[in-house]
Amino acid sequence: MNRASRLLDRAEQAAALILYAFLVQRIWPNDLSAASLAPALVLLSEGVIILFLLIRRPATDISLRPQDWAAAIAGTIAPLLIVKSAEPSNLAVGAFFLLFGMFTQLSAKLSLRRSFGLVAANRGVKTGGAYRYVRHPMYLGYMISHVGFLLMSPTFWNLAVYAIGWSCLVLRVGFEERLLSGDADYRAFKEKVRYRLLPGLY
Repeated sequence: MNRASRLLDRAEQAAALILYAFLVQRIWPNDLSAASLAPALVLLSEGVIILFLLIRRPATDISLRPQDWAAAIAGTIAPLLIVKSAEPSNLAVGAFFLLFGMFTQLSAKLSLRRSFGLVAANRGVKTGGAYRYVRHPMYLGYMISHVGFLLMSPTFWNLAVYAIGWSCLVLRVGFEERLLSGDADYRAFKEKVRYRLLPGLY
C-alpha cells in the first residue's frame, strides 16, 4: 500500500468519525419515549459501522478514482441527514425492518471483520456468512434499515435523502465490482454467488 493510499485510508476514517458525530448531535434522543426508538436504533446501527471502520486492516488496493470517492462520500452523508419525525408512526413494523436490517449488516460485518471500508478497496475476499447469499449483503442491510426508519419517520425529506443514498449504493456496488474483479478469488466468488444486492433480481 503506497503513501497516497495510506493517507486516503486515514482520511476516510476521520471523515466517517466526523459525520457520525454530526449525526449524534442531530438525532440524539431527548427522552425515553416511543419517539426515541428510531433514532436510538439508527445511532446503534451506524455506531457499529464506525467501530468496524476504525479496527479494519489496511487495503492492499484502494480506488483513487474521483467518482468512486464521490459515490462513497455522498452515499455515506445522505443517510446521515435524516430528521426525527414529530409524530412517529408504524413503530412495530418500522422497528422490525430496522432490527432486521441491523442484523443483516452485523452478519456481513462479522464476516468481513477487519476488511470493512467505505471506498472501493481490496482488503481480502470474504465468501462466508451473509456473503453466501448476495455479494454485497451489508448494503442490503443498510437499505432494509433505511426502510424501517422511513416507516417510523415518514417525511419527504427522509425519502429524498434515502433515495440519494440508495442511488449511491448501487453505484458503489458497480465500482467495487470493477476493482475487485481484478482479483482471481473474487472472480471465482462471482461465479458462485450470482446476485450482487437483491436475491433473484440484481
